[in-house]
Amino acid sequence: MTSKRTRTKPVAVCKMLLLVLFSIASLLAPGCNRPLASSTPTDPVGTVPSEKTEMQLLAEVERKFENPSGHYELGVFYHQSRQWLKADYHYNQALAFDPAFRAAQAGLVKMYGDQGDASKAEQFAARFMQAAGRDANESLRLAWEFEKLGLNAYAMRCFRTALSAAPDSPEVNKQVGFYYLGKGDNANAKRYLQRSFELNARQPDVAGALGRLGVVVESPESPPMTVQE
Repeated sequence: MTSKRTRTKPVAVCKMLLLVLFSIASLLAPGCNRPLASSTPTDPVGTVPSEKTEMQLLAEVERKFENPSGHYELGVFYHQSRQWLKADYHYNQALAFDPAFRAAQAGLVKMYGDQGDASKAEQFAARFMQAAGRDANESLRLAWEFEKLGLNAYAMRCFRTALSAAPDSPEVNKQVGFYYLGKGDNANAKRYLQRSFELNARQPDVAGALGRLGVVVESPESPPMTVQE
């Protein structure tokens, strides 16, 4: 009988130890000066529509700490819940492992803006734009990440940089045209899409957009296919 009474004690002790270990692990999380969030954020601020819980995201980073995407997702998660220190830490960790992670760069700039630190947001935005500006395609990538976060002034600066670097690029003119089209600025959309089409008429998406804007365009005929015997 004695053995039956004491048989459940080790189970209770194990449960207590697990609770203690869980508490210690929570305290060791970076920037842990606020209660841990327990629910999925409902106010999206990033390009990652996170449906994962905080514990799931932390577990993914623990499995592969050098994965920049994992840190970025955590940065977005903490940004959404306004846990600034944690968001700052994970955005910067993402950039430490991938300095050209444009989504993390845009997220960091927006985070400073959301905190009310406009000068710091401008400082980091200028730094990221300068680095991306060496390549028109990278400027376009950063522009669209800014646009996704509603940072349209920064997006427009990136588009201008891309145009300055490659004014005769059909792709750059197309992307700028589609940006204006999305903003309802049909005059500028038409201007840049027409320029893109002049540079490369084999763009069905551009031709379609111009057609919807009331511009009559003629796509060149496809070259005849040759069959090799």
